[in-house]
Amino acid sequence: MEKRSGFNWAPFLLGIIFIFVSLVTFRDPESSLLAIVYVFAFSAIFKGVFELFFRRSLNEFAGQHSTLLIVLGIFDIIIGVFLLFNISAGLIALPFVFAIWFIVDSIVALATSGIYKVASTGYYWFNVIVNIIGIILGIMLIFNPISSALTLAFLVGFYFMMMGITLIVYAF
Repeated sequence: MEKRSGFNWAPFLLGIIFIFVSLVTFRDPESSLLAIVYVFAFSAIFKGVFELFFRRSLNEFAGQHSTLLIVLGIFDIIIGVFLLFNISAGLIALPFVFAIWFIVDSIVALATSGIYKVASTGYYWFNVIVNIIGIILGIMLIFNPISSALTLAFLVGFYFMMMGITLIVYAF
């Protein structure tokens, strides 16, 4: 098995986009709820496409085939398209969609995190901790959707910041 070397632009650029989205969300949470639906829709589509391409890189790098990444990529694309064409339904469903997305995305990342031990033990543990936090946030959103709707902008900003940092760290 060969170690990955060099800089990877795709996760770096996606990480920058996610961090930018988080900063915009933190700046003006009240007026950004509608924008969150649009940004989330486009980000989910882009992230789904990225995960489908990442699966190929994973196969080349680690020699592993990941059906979970295909499922997650398709799931992200479907969520993005749904929200893009159903804004009002997106506003109502957003707390639940985020909860499910946080949980599914974090579980898949935990299930595939073992491959990161080959590249970096530090990144492996960083990935595990970040995804455990994602699962906890997802569970909190499911069990308290009214409260989560009120704090959704903050939670979305936190999630995008968390994923952005993770992707930027991965790029190196």
